[in-house]
Amino acid sequence: MSEATPVRVDGRTLKLTNLDKVLYPEHGFTKGEVIDYYARIAPVLLPHLADRALTLKRYPNGVDGTSFFEKNVSRHAPEWVRTVRLDTPGSSRGAEHADYAVVEDTATLVWAANLAALELHVPQWTVGPRGARRDPDLLVFDLDPGAPATVVECCRVAELLREALAEDGLTAYAKTSGSKGLQLYVPIDPVDAERPREYAHELAERLAGEHPKRIVSKMVRALRGGKVLIDWSQNNTAKTTIAPYSLRARENPTVSTPVTWAEVADCASPQDLVFTAPEVLDRVAEHGDLLADLRSQDRASLPRRT
Repeated sequence: MSEATPVRVDGRTLKLTNLDKVLYPEHGFTKGEVIDYYARIAPVLLPHLADRALTLKRYPNGVDGTSFFEKNVSRHAPEWVRTVRLDTPGSSRGAEHADYAVVEDTATLVWAANLAALELHVPQWTVGPRGARRDPDLLVFDLDPGAPATVVECCRVAELLREALAEDGLTAYAKTSGSKGLQLYVPIDPVDAERPREYAHELAERLAGEHPKRIVSKMVRALRGGKVLIDWSQNNTAKTTIAPYSLRARENPTVSTPVTWAEVADCASPQDLVFTAPEVLDRVAEHGDLLADLRSQDRASLPRRT
């Protein structure tokens, strides 16, 4: 059994284990480095996790091993970790509810990283002080390329989508998925749970109709070859999206990284928008949080078309 290393974070004592265990064999990136990354990225990551029920994707034996999603953390969470009990209708395990972690501080983030929770997934809605679910305040589009299309084609579609959103008075912000694609976030006035999905679906279908050789809006995988899927379904309140600054379980420790629209426009090769954990720390040191306005800017209302 691995010897635990006690550390103090935010006045909390945590016992970290298996710090030398390699979780990314291709890169030699260890669990200790994963924890260090999350502790250092915390100032810009935590605002994007605030008040959002967290789903962990854990890789206890590294990215080449078995992984699992974990919503219910009550079995092993320290008493100081904020949890919220939410209904989980249709759960594959038959559970009526789950106790989700809500990450509010660096200590909780380090605790999650020590569980080998490489990926952090959050919904587009928040919870109130008493755990009540609020209406969605973010609109998300996940741009997924079908081979041989890559993130380069996603960038071209992202520009079209940005323009269409602007025509509706909405401001879009871009980040990489940390995997193959690109994601756009739009801050919106909290609205009834179904409306963001409906609006996203309408817009995706319209753009697919206008650009049928480049864009697909249907989820049928056979239709995606050489095109970009605008995945509007991420706005289903039961779904989550990879959080900004979260690691991804790829060959290398890539990160879902906020990018500028200039970087999107200049993207000519898939490698142009691939960033590893050390590179993201350097980017944040230079540019700060490129998604800071998601929380600070005035939110716009989703239009309704008749």
